[in-house]
Amino acid sequence: MTAPKNVLAVIPPHVGGRAAGAALASVFPPQARVTVVEAADEDPAALGGAHVVVTALGPVTAAHLAAAPGLELVQCASHGHDYVDVTAARAQGVPVCTIGSSGAEKQNVAEQTFALMLALAKQLIPAHTALVDADWALPRLQRSLTELSGKTLGIIGLGHIGTEVARRAVAFDMTVMYASPRRASAATEERLGGARHVALDELLRTADYVSLHAPLTDATRHLLDAGRLALLKPTAFVINTSRGALIDQDALADALESGALAGAGIDVFDPEPPSPALRLLKAPNVVLSPHVAGVTRETLVRIALAAVQNVTDHLSGKPLRDVVT
Repeated sequence: MTAPKNVLAVIPPHVGGRAAGAALASVFPPQARVTVVEAADEDPAALGGAHVVVTALGPVTAAHLAAAPGLELVQCASHGHDYVDVTAARAQGVPVCTIGSSGAEKQNVAEQTFALMLALAKQLIPAHTALVDADWALPRLQRSLTELSGKTLGIIGLGHIGTEVARRAVAFDMTVMYASPRRASAATEERLGGARHVALDELLRTADYVSLHAPLTDATRHLLDAGRLALLKPTAFVINTSRGALIDQDALADALESGALAGAGIDVFDPEPPSPALRLLKAPNVVLSPHVAGVTRETLVRIALAAVQNVTDHLSGKPLRDVVT
């Protein structure tokens, strides 16, 4: 019988900590000896003896990798991998995998995207706050209430999640355009209501709603900087359920405070949790949520099972899925 392998599960407090880690550990097969920590270097002995690191948004740095000479795999329990030093892992010969092809998060992220869009279009937050304060705000709010129907949704990144968002946009009678490194097939574009593949700057100049679904890389960090935000119409809204650093947060706050942008729905921040001093927290016409787009009860089960399955395949000598290139 093959000797058990040591698995270090890194689950930071802001995504559930030890309780979530214990639930994750319970679904691993017997050939995995799981240690749960809230930071990769919390237990130096466990890190030093790890064969596999499973991380849910917990940083895995070059120093952590160097401290684990027997490491065989870093498995991200997410679609993204920006919190892992992939370059250092590659230099050490350690593959880094995500759960991208599982689609585990796509349903809820798409739903959260539309929740934010609808909250902005219908002014749900100021309407609720006004009523709680005994303010019948209808005369004031009706000037800014809008419909999604007939509007143009610009999707940045048409992967699993972006496609789910586009499907829902068609149901809302929205026009879909997208900017993505690869163009979708003609059949996919037709299925998405005749979605058009366009350059990013054209998307920004045209869209009524811009929704980000791109991975965070060196090339996409601050993809929406002050210059690109300036391309948006003053009636446009920005939605980010992907990674906080895709947007220059200060530039976004500037646009909102100056009225150059109608509003924003933000589920992700840089860093997380955000500092209380973050200007976006006080900016006008924002709807904020604490990175909840991928964490429904159903989604968490799918994420855990997808991550564990990839680790189990590795332990059994089967090919890995979603290796970061």
